[in-house]
Amino acid sequence: MRPPISGLRLRPSVLEHACWQCTTRALLKAEQRSVGGAGSSASAARFFTKSTLSRTSAAASPITGPAVAVAALPRQRFKAGYFVSNNLLARFNGTHVASSTENAPASVSASAATAAPDITAPNPTLLPHRARQAARRNAAAAAATNGSATPIAAAASGISTETDAPTSTMAPDASSQLAAAAARHPADSLRRKFSSFLSLSKPRLTVLVVLSAMVPYALYPVPAFLSSAATVTPSLSPLTLLFLTTGTTLCSAAANALNMLYEPDTDAKMSRTRTRPLVRRLLSTKAAVFFAIGCGMVGTGALFWGVNPTVAFLGASNIVIYAGMYTPLKRLSAINTWVGAIVGGIPPLMGWAAAAGESATADGTWRELLFAGDGSSLGGWLFAAILFAWQFPHFMPLSWGIREEYKAAGLRMLAWTNPARNARVALRYSLVFIPLCLGLCAAGVTEWSFAVTSAPVNVWLIAEAVKFWRHEGHKGSARGLFWASVWHLPVVMVLALAQKKGMWSRVWRSVAGEPDEDDDEYFDDEEDEGAAV
Repeated sequence: MRPPISGLRLRPSVLEHACWQCTTRALLKAEQRSVGGAGSSASAARFFTKSTLSRTSAAASPITGPAVAVAALPRQRFKAGYFVSNNLLARFNGTHVASSTENAPASVSASAATAAPDITAPNPTLLPHRARQAARRNAAAAAATNGSATPIAAAASGISTETDAPTSTMAPDASSQLAAAAARHPADSLRRKFSSFLSLSKPRLTVLVVLSAMVPYALYPVPAFLSSAATVTPSLSPLTLLFLTTGTTLCSAAANALNMLYEPDTDAKMSRTRTRPLVRRLLSTKAAVFFAIGCGMVGTGALFWGVNPTVAFLGASNIVIYAGMYTPLKRLSAINTWVGAIVGGIPPLMGWAAAAGESATADGTWRELLFAGDGSSLGGWLFAAILFAWQFPHFMPLSWGIREEYKAAGLRMLAWTNPARNARVALRYSLVFIPLCLGLCAAGVTEWSFAVTSAPVNVWLIAEAVKFWRHEGHKGSARGLFWASVWHLPVVMVLALAQKKGMWSRVWRSVAGEPDEDDDEYFDDEEDEGAAV
């Protein structure tokens, strides 16, 4: 059917031609107004897309004749600030210098501003990631010329400052980061108080303590008669595990809070700790004291009533040793590192004693849970030895990187009092992990395959410790040993959990429908006792 009015039939190019006409007229008006103001043409040109401008400049208008030459517009680029407008992205692209120093003392910020070159200034001719790459190259060239890079410039550019010269560049710990986040909120806000109290508990250290208690609890060789019909392998009480983790968390938080209460003056002298909540006065001393006492009492009570008195005693002892012995000894003698290692070895004993208390057949006292005559408590002491020994290859390279800060703060660490011994101690304790892993197999905690699978990570730690001992921390050996220790402990724990003694054989019996030999022996004993009666 034909349209009513044939004159309304439009060619396909009419609308597109009309759009070109409108665009051309607007550009002509902009050019005319540019005589009075140069910014009007740019504002009109920004209204149109790139494709429209290119077509308009290349086409001829039927009204104006030849094509109007359109001035080449500058290519619009995102500003570097667009990509770093929040702190989260700034941490990943290496431009978080300003935000990381805004909460530092005024003297530190002023010295940093004068000492460090402005490597974060965006170059308008480069894309943001190209500008950051250029900044890293410039900082590396400056470090090669001057012999060392400034700490802030190196941290921003991503290059290492671990040279033969002492260095004090280290990322803030979790407590400092939480305190910085709390300072951004109003003084009377709930989020500020919560972040400050959480910072007071040293959350990363507390999580490590809790995990080191949970792994021995899970690896305890539970007798088969405690197994329920719904589980594949013998299991312990989830309620006991809940009380164990809750009580251990609160006891660790109390010890860490007391530690911060004792040394706010030394925390203020070190880059990792100078922004902690008590140093920045985010919390009053009275509030911190109440927090520490409350966490200690509730945590010890949860362990006493929900687990057993032996575990509660170990949790309270850890608070006393960490806050009452280790913290004051840091100012007196380098022996403080060994006392702190004892604190690290107690949580595995807590987890082992918690599991042993559920299967205790006698009075369930500390003698039965920790010094059983049948040798069943040996696994707990082996785990405690692993955590005790791990402290040295982990802390010695860590303290070496900030040895000058420890020295300035008056904290006696081997890293600066005796660097050669510091390296020897790290190597010495790295060698004991192979026999300790063999001991777990011999004690019946893990399968013998654990000795084989744990060997590579143990050898890796020993190799890094040898480099650390040979170079005494220089030539990147401290960094290598530190990261080897960071990966070593979780890998060993996961391998031990995956190769628990008898776990896979029980799984196979459950899948194949075969009866458990331990269950048969247990029920046979019951039948014999009943016949005797």
